[in-house]
Amino acid sequence: MSASVNNQLLSNLEKNFQEVDNGLSKQEALEEASRCLYCYDAPCIQACPTGIDIPSFIKKIASGNVKGSAKTIMMENPVGASCSRVCPTEELCEGSCVLNHSTKPIMIGNLQRYATDWAMKNEQALFKAGQKNGKTVAIVGGGPAGLSAARELALLGYQVTIFEAEKEAGGLNTYGIVSFRLPQAVSFWEVDQVKSLDVEIRTNTRVGVDVSADELIQNYDAVVFAIGMASVPHIGIEGEDAEGVLDAIEFVKETKSGTLSEQYIGKKIAVIGAGNTAIDAATCSVRLGAENVSIVYRRTAEEMTAYPFEFEFAKQEGVEFKWLTSPKKIISDASGNVTGLECIKMKLGEPSEDGRRRPIEVEGSEFILEVDAVIRAIGQSRYINLIEQFGLKHSDGVVDINNDSYQTSNEKVFACGDVIFGQGQGEAMVVSAAQQGKLVAYHIHKQETILASETA
Repeated sequence: MSASVNNQLLSNLEKNFQEVDNGLSKQEALEEASRCLYCYDAPCIQACPTGIDIPSFIKKIASGNVKGSAKTIMMENPVGASCSRVCPTEELCEGSCVLNHSTKPIMIGNLQRYATDWAMKNEQALFKAGQKNGKTVAIVGGGPAGLSAARELALLGYQVTIFEAEKEAGGLNTYGIVSFRLPQAVSFWEVDQVKSLDVEIRTNTRVGVDVSADELIQNYDAVVFAIGMASVPHIGIEGEDAEGVLDAIEFVKETKSGTLSEQYIGKKIAVIGAGNTAIDAATCSVRLGAENVSIVYRRTAEEMTAYPFEFEFAKQEGVEFKWLTSPKKIISDASGNVTGLECIKMKLGEPSEDGRRRPIEVEGSEFILEVDAVIRAIGQSRYINLIEQFGLKHSDGVVDINNDSYQTSNEKVFACGDVIFGQGQGEAMVVSAAQQGKLVAYHIHKQETILASETA
């Protein structure tokens, strides 16, 4: 393949990863904002995990105060620009809009994006750090929860240092959600908003390797544990070590880091799993030029964990869904390259502990899907080793906390975000992580205030 042809292919792929929705125009935003009833005791506020004053920010758009609108949003949600794109608004704020009963709900997510996009485009710094109180806080992890805690603590006057293992902060928003839904520039702007408050972010710094847990506990007044989750675990089937078996998280991360390859053009790809990450891996595959992309899931559409809007988007992209299908073996050729995925049909039995009906193999129903690559997307593993370095109590990697204070078994360490999600605890949403980060900051401030009064 000539260099010019190769460059043209890569250019086309780059276009595929540009944001699919351009957002509202000024006129569209004004017209939509004028539909809002500005409800007293608005149900949309109650439905927002971060409690954004939605009628207020919409009214500010209608009156031309777009900076004020963006500030209202970001004050309650430090990753509000990202959430305007990735929140399941139809289940949250828009789902609670009173206009659902008469016409159609206000496009709250789109209006939120309009205001925050304006702030980004006009390079607005929305907040100033509070007067320093002499207290220091270390935050392990620079994802949505860590950034939210850092922003709130900085406003309260704390000297905050974020320790981030990756090259850039932002966590899931920076690396884990496909570019055509959430460009990195949005996440970087949110990170910059936090940096502008004199928050130090030490990237490429892995806690437990480059700096020890003991150092943080000893050298800071408090520690926020916001490490998220790790890689996709192995499925546990034969042939899983073959060339062409990929981790969905790493797969999406590569596309967000600017590594687009023509190697998937014309290929057949199977994605195992049916959560949001599986959808992202599948739609990424389509946009990388794959000829056929199938999601393989052992239950039905009713049990899948992906958001409804993610499911609809995947169908529009041409992703096929193999329901009630479970992988049994990955087949590869003599060179070790994937050539097929042996599957078996399933049926649903009695409900499991999580309330979903348990899938049962249908004897003799094996068949083979011809594929060139298999992407694992069956959830994520936990950083158990790091949790134990901090000496924190946990249940299979889900850190135990006091539900009122987010305090862990170590009184100096507070936890939030995906590291406390699971075992019936919390919801794995960006907006929930942001709210938990805020609450952690308030509880740290409350604890430090009490300690200061006791020693006065």
